[in-house]
Amino acid sequence: MWTGFKRIAHSGFIGFWRNAYVSIAAVFVMTVTLFVFTSVLLLGQLLNASLTQIRDKVDINVYMVPTANETDVLQLKTSLESLPDVSEVTYTSRDDALAAFKERHEDDELTIQALDELGDNPLGASLSIRAKETSQYESIATFLDERQAEENPDVPLIDHVNFFENKAAIDKLTSIIDAVERSGYIAMIVLIAATVLITFNTIRLAIYTTREEISVMRLVGAGNMFIRGPLILQGVMYGLIAGVLALLIAYPVVLWIGPATETFFQFNIFSYYVSNFGSLFGTVVGIGIVLGALSSILAIARYLRV
Repeated sequence: MWTGFKRIAHSGFIGFWRNAYVSIAAVFVMTVTLFVFTSVLLLGQLLNASLTQIRDKVDINVYMVPTANETDVLQLKTSLESLPDVSEVTYTSRDDALAAFKERHEDDELTIQALDELGDNPLGASLSIRAKETSQYESIATFLDERQAEENPDVPLIDHVNFFENKAAIDKLTSIIDAVERSGYIAMIVLIAATVLITFNTIRLAIYTTREEISVMRLVGAGNMFIRGPLILQGVMYGLIAGVLALLIAYPVVLWIGPATETFFQFNIFSYYVSNFGSLFGTVVGIGIVLGALSSILAIARYLRV
């Protein structure tokens, strides 16, 4: 068994170097397709980071009446945090709201003067609620409406919720995010299918050059495994080399565009490439090896019939 394995490996390496031009062509085509696949993976991460930032900028705010008891507001905050749709709830006290208001209007002397003449803080506390998905804000707003309906009219807590003021923008953003995600999945499926077809046809062409040799080996009694083995090994070598080359080509590209992605998307694609190189290497090279081996197995099947 060990002797047979060594012969298969030896034949595979000999075949790879003997048909150097065909091997180079196969590796080149696989490198291009795997580079495209690597680019899709990296762009997918960039897209996910961008969508996450967009989601983080969307929230709804619950404004309390100025006379609201802080304990009641914090209890409402706890209730909201227990909802499965809620990602984060941020509490802003009356004093913090007043300080933020003064900072925003520090150049408006008339507003600051009118505020000083009131003598008391006219602002209430507020809660900023962030959902896990933009489509979940409506259920949170429904929960708040129910809580507001249950309040004692003599001791109100919630002044108003700004969800319905922002509903049109949130719904539009939700539809855009869903459309972008669907488009990303479709593009990835199409590119993967193209990669498989191109790789299969390239390796089939490489095996075509050895069809007569395969027929002779079959006629003299060589076993299917001994015929398949060297060619499968060549397919694995195509995929391994192409995967490494694709990652090497991607390195200067992401190094070059990394600062730009950080500026526009707050996501440095080069930093992601470096920190996740192990998983990228395993994914890209692994897919290359699997494609090479599988394409070899499928392409050689027709030549095993004598």
